[in-house]
Amino acid sequence: EVQLQASGGGLVQAGGSLRLSCAASGFTFSDYAIGWFRQAPGKEREGVSCISSVDGNTLYADSVKGRFTISSDNAKNMYYLQMNNLRPEDTAAYYCEAVERPRYGLSWFLGVGMDYWGKGTQVTVSS
Repeated sequence: EVQLQASGGGLVQAGGSLRLSCAASGFTFSDYAIGWFRQAPGKEREGVSCISSVDGNTLYADSVKGRFTISSDNAKNMYYLQMNNLRPEDTAAYYCEAVERPRYGLSWFLGVGMDYWGKGTQVTVSS
C-alpha cells in the first residue's frame, strides 16, 4: 500500500520561501505520478503541481507558475515542492498524493486528485 507523509510546512512572511518534502513508500510499479494539493479553510482542494516518475514531466497550477518548483529523488522516494515568493493566499494545508500507472495526463489528476494521500503539512504566509 502506498504511504505518503508531507513535511516542511511552517509560518513565513510574504515573499519568503519554504520547501515541502514528501516521503513515499509502498509503490508496486515504477510508473506513477506524485502531486501536491492544498486546501485552505472554507475553500475547495486545489491541485498545485504534479510530476511523472517516468519522464519527469511536470505541471503547475496557474496560481503558482513561476514561483513553485516540484522535483523528485526517485531513488529515495522523496518528492519536493520548493515554494518561493509566497503570498498570503498560499496559506493552506498541503498534501502530497500519488497514483500508480496513471491512465490519464497530469492535468486530469491535477484537477481531480489522486488515489493515495497522507497527512498534510500547514503553510501559513503572513502579510
